[in-house]
Amino acid sequence: MRDPGDGEEVAMIRWGWLRDAASRLRRGWRPVLEATVAATVAWILATRLVGHPQPFFAPAAALIVLGQARGQRLRRAVEVVLGVAGGVLVADLVIQGLGPGTTWTVFTVILLTVALAAAVGATGVTLVQAAVSALYLVVVAPPTEGLVPFRFVDALVGGAVALAVSQLVDARRPLAPLVAEVRGTFDEMAGLLTDIAGALDRHDEPGALAALRKARGMDARVDRLRDEVLAAGEALWLNLRRRRHLGRLRSVDSSIRQIDYAVRNVRVLARAGVTLSRLSSPVPGDLCVALRSLAEAVGAAGEALAADLEGRDEVAERHAERADAAALAAVRTAGGLFTPGQTLPLMMIIGQVRATAIDLLRGVGAEDDAVVLSRVDQALGLPPV
Repeated sequence: MRDPGDGEEVAMIRWGWLRDAASRLRRGWRPVLEATVAATVAWILATRLVGHPQPFFAPAAALIVLGQARGQRLRRAVEVVLGVAGGVLVADLVIQGLGPGTTWTVFTVILLTVALAAAVGATGVTLVQAAVSALYLVVVAPPTEGLVPFRFVDALVGGAVALAVSQLVDARRPLAPLVAEVRGTFDEMAGLLTDIAGALDRHDEPGALAALRKARGMDARVDRLRDEVLAAGEALWLNLRRRRHLGRLRSVDSSIRQIDYAVRNVRVLARAGVTLSRLSSPVPGDLCVALRSLAEAVGAAGEALAADLEGRDEVAERHAERADAAALAAVRTAGGLFTPGQTLPLMMIIGQVRATAIDLLRGVGAEDDAVVLSRVDQALGLPPV
């Protein structure tokens, strides 16, 4: 006999799946809307403006370009157009010699198209698009007089529409997504340092392990930050009125390497924090003070970079000064613990406080690297080199 509870369990599973699907759709509505609008507009332009009765490549090119990550779409649009042109050219020549629809024609077209694409250094989208375009012409719609330029124009229309649609949302504020990602990355790193300090305050090994798990996930944050820099650069390049802001983008781009180094330092610091939390000896209170000062420096550095991107130079300078002062305060406080007889994990944390402070100051300051290093070591109490 069937258990009545089975039906309730199935209903709960279905409801949970529907709820998750609705949540994913709420988060991912933009790509759905972009793809639908771009493919439809590309089809309309190709049929009514260009006059092509079967513009397969126009919506297809739009979908292929939008399928790429933001920041890579301009390059992909060019690759799609070149791939279509190369594939159509090869297919047209082979069909003229061997006729359409034969096995030898299909074999020859694929071989020559892929070989030609590989010979010119094409990879990925360009190679596949060339082969698919050529195969489509052989199997589905053999070219006739006048169709070769139509298909090339179709791909051009589709790629251009995809680029235009992808920029509509960010047209007024192309740097806004990058600014949000900068703030999110630095806020998460500052929160991580605060979590480590709290775990050490409480001698909380599970809390220290949780912080370490968060630290290991920070690499994904840095990757997203790099992706947003590429996307912002593409958006600014396509927006003629805002290309003057590319200089701001370059300043942040040059800081990403230091941010990456800082993330790695914090991960090592978190690992040492786990070891320190396992020891029976008490954790010095000044160490947690130093970590919280470093967290304040990280937060201020993020605000400095965000304000720089937004063109608020005076605000950026104030935050950079605050980051400088907090980072040196963290090093100074940690340096007071730099005495003989301390445990190895504690010494490691002091070293990572120093290294993180250096990377932060290099990321937001205009000083020479040697000057930054000298100031940090002076705060740590090390003799000048």
